[in-house]
Amino acid sequence: MSIDRNLQSREILVKAVCGKGRKFSHVSHTVTPPHAPTSILGAWIINNQYEAVKSGEGVEVVGTYDINIWYSYDKNTKTDVAKETVSYAEVVGLSYLDKRHKSSTAEVSAVATQEPNCVEASIAGGGNVLIRVEREFHVELTAETKVHVIVDPNGGDYEEKHVDFDLIGDDSDFEDLNPDLLDDDIN
Repeated sequence: MSIDRNLQSREILVKAVCGKGRKFSHVSHTVTPPHAPTSILGAWIINNQYEAVKSGEGVEVVGTYDINIWYSYDKNTKTDVAKETVSYAEVVGLSYLDKRHKSSTAEVSAVATQEPNCVEASIAGGGNVLIRVEREFHVELTAETKVHVIVDPNGGDYEEKHVDFDLIGDDSDFEDLNPDLLDDDIN
């Protein structure tokens, strides 16, 4: 295939995903019920609310959720539910970041790919309950960036050309790309 030397390049300003990251984490919380628990009957995390904010080279997910613990006390003769609202801040690093984006146009978003979930609840000393929680967030940074396209001023007949779009995979195929290897003439 020969390259047509009459082709020209154009810069197009677009809004695109310029950064992505994902973080899975385990955290522990200590809850002190009104009565010293004899046994734990159940523990749930509900009402997860969060927002994403830009934080250095990453995205910070700031939020709250409620921990509900159903427990028995007084030698397993009575039950009660202890509720506590917990605040959290999780910094998610960007595994992919195109540093050539216009930072003044950057917007961030987060999705809880795994809502906070209690994986273990145990009685600790002093009438406390130790709760282990796991959670996962996927974050994206969207901003304006430049895309270079090839333009054929002669209006070539490209309708007959075959393009194999199956070569384009899902987003995970591009997470390990190094944007520094791109041609410096783009800027």
